[in-house]
Amino acid sequence: MPFSTERAFPCKQLASTEIALNALADLASAPALASQLTGFAHRLAKSGLGGEAATRIISGLNDRLTARIIELCARKHRLPTVSWCWLALGSEGRHEQTFVTDQDNGLIFSATDRQEAEALRALFLPFANEVNQHLANCGFKLCSGQIMAGNPAWCLSHDEWKSQFMDWVRHPEPTALLNASIFFDLRPLYGDHTLAENLRTLLLSMTSDTPAFLHLMAANAVQAMVPLSFLGEVSDGGKSGDGIDLKKYGSRIFVDAARIFALATRTRPVNTSERLLEAGAGCGLTREELAAVNAAFGHILRLRLEHQLGEIAAGHEAGLGIKMASLHDIDKAILRESLKQARRLQQRLKLNYAL
Repeated sequence: MPFSTERAFPCKQLASTEIALNALADLASAPALASQLTGFAHRLAKSGLGGEAATRIISGLNDRLTARIIELCARKHRLPTVSWCWLALGSEGRHEQTFVTDQDNGLIFSATDRQEAEALRALFLPFANEVNQHLANCGFKLCSGQIMAGNPAWCLSHDEWKSQFMDWVRHPEPTALLNASIFFDLRPLYGDHTLAENLRTLLLSMTSDTPAFLHLMAANAVQAMVPLSFLGEVSDGGKSGDGIDLKKYGSRIFVDAARIFALATRTRPVNTSERLLEAGAGCGLTREELAAVNAAFGHILRLRLEHQLGEIAAGHEAGLGIKMASLHDIDKAILRESLKQARRLQQRLKLNYAL
């Protein structure tokens, strides 16, 4: 059967979701709309679209819903007349959300000094908490690590965010490195984008001028063991039955390497594919290597989405472990070659940072 553009990208359904998003007028209707968007995303993932493109569209729809919820909540609160911006972090910031995601967000605002920052935070927190709760009602789980704008620790003035980032870069303890993997993927979602972009400029300046910090990030990134045997065959845990966690031991390897490349070269995008393509050459990867690495990342995202859909269809919570026995021969071969690219990325980090 010839390839069908309509089947690969259901444009009519996308148009209808756009209309529904634009028409959302009250918060009580948001969960039903979220369910509609989820259904569309499931059909999209089944249509044959590549993993990188599918996660971008899923994240874009989530962005639109989140922005509408923020706007509707803002109308209910007497927010201070200062510049502020809602920040998307982690996979949301990178536009790489799958069907298993929780909230990672923050809020940045303008303040002239510490005392004003405290006063403004007290005004923003009830609003941020309400947004977090409405997002939870729409299926975006509350972050177990409390990385949300409703947490006072992540509802900060520009100067407070600046101080936090400087502390992480100058004192890269294990917790700082963990936070960097989430917060350094920040992206403005709603509000005054200039605040977030200025913070990103500062961040890139700090990291590119601090090779010791990048060295520790690289050392941390290569700790994830690619699930390949000595002979280059995929290992899924054998009798343990847990399967392969293709987030922790697959896509995360690409994400971590791309982040380091971007922070080292002052590359502004936060999306992993864009980071690889824009920063990879400056970190020693050839054009051919970059094409292979980027394709491998997309394949792993696709396999994760398809696995999650299968788990959901079977009535299970969408887990992370993929069993090799569940894949057909072509996908097994694709996964094997994609994981080889992940291993090559780690080897590039080892060479770049003498690990």
